[in-house]
Amino acid sequence: MIDYKDIGARIRTVRQSRKMTQERLAEMVGVGVTHISHIETGNSVPSLQVMVDIINALECSADELLCIEVDKARPYYDSWITELLADCSRQEIKLITDVVKTMKDSMRKLEI
Repeated sequence: MIDYKDIGARIRTVRQSRKMTQERLAEMVGVGVTHISHIETGNSVPSLQVMVDIINALECSADELLCIEVDKARPYYDSWITELLADCSRQEIKLITDVVKTMKDSMRKLEI
């Protein structure tokens, strides 16, 4: 099942990383600001054309926004995690690593 809330969150993250406002993205895509807001919160499902226009406006790849749904997204996740950790201190990385290990162990015990 497609998680539109997750896709919307990815759109927001990429848009913000590009220092782009919802207003600017809406203008570039040719839709209203409210529609962009609803897409980012998962309250609206973008048409394929709007999704393509968003991808082009954000100058990103489809798998960057849809990777949760793409079977071969591992390289993107690896890159994304590396970027997330790039500005972390050693202490922060240690804590994040401990949390991830604990979550992984718990999921495997629950067979998730």
